Amino acid sequence: MALTPIGIVVGIFIIIIFLSGIRIVRPTHRGLIERMGRYNRFANAGFNWIIPLIDRIFQINVTEVMVDAQPQEIITNDNLNARVDAQVYFKVKEDEISVKNCQYNVNNYQWQIVNLARTTLRNIIGTLTLKSANSERGKINSELQKTLREETGSWGIEIVRTELKEIDPPKDVQETMNKVVKAENEKIAAIDFATATETIADGARRAEIKKADGVKQARVLEAEGEAQAIKLVNEAADRYFIGNAQLLRRLETVEKAMATNAKIVVPADAQLINVIGDLAGVLPLPKKD
Repeated sequence: MALTPIGIVVGIFIIIIFLSGIRIVRPTHRGLIERMGRYNRFANAGFNWIIPLIDRIFQINVTEVMVDAQPQEIITNDNLNARVDAQVYFKVKEDEISVKNCQYNVNNYQWQIVNLARTTLRNIIGTLTLKSANSERGKINSELQKTLREETGSWGIEIVRTELKEIDPPKDVQETMNKVVKAENEKIAAIDFATATETIADGARRAEIKKADGVKQARVLEAEGEAQAIKLVNEAADRYFIGNAQLLRRLETVEKAMATNAKIVVPADAQLINVIGDLAGVLPLPKKD
């Protein structure tokens, strides 16, 4: 059966309608399809088809997004103006109800999150001093994230994390704080230097004491050695020298007498050799019968 011109036109019209109704949703997005201004169905990633001119599709990014809370001046509990900035990381949940809530329960959820974060920061930091705010960044982040999760619970939003970007005090306060930190560092350095010097001096003193003890011990050992040597000499003298000393003394006497031509009186009944021998300490020769 041959196609009539009207059939061809209708066929072409149907093809055009079909092609114009094709919608491809990326994996990073999810879609809400509305028909005549009313929600009709949910569009997952991939191929989707809508009726042209009747249906509309709104694609929503479901990946993680970061928004800056924008720097602001906040008065701390100690009446100082601190410049505070933070970042909020969030994403739209992928299920159909969450995607619908982020579009139908809140108007421009990104703008709402930024302003909610700014207000929450003012409430949190306003109760802290500047010093405690700088030292308790983790606590501030936790409280900010908790508050945002509670407030955005019906928006289909997941608050992934919050990061306190900066807490800067006024310029004059910053200069004073830098001077205080510098003074503290110099104090610590001086204490460390004094401790090191004391340790070195104590080590030198101990070394001198050990050196003196060594010299003293050496002298004691030397004296003991000398005393021992003297003792041995005395023992040897007592043992070997006393008898020979007497003999040596007599010989020296005879030698001196002879050297000075001293006269020696010889008894009439004595022999000369015996007299000399007696002077020298030598036993007299026995008499012959």
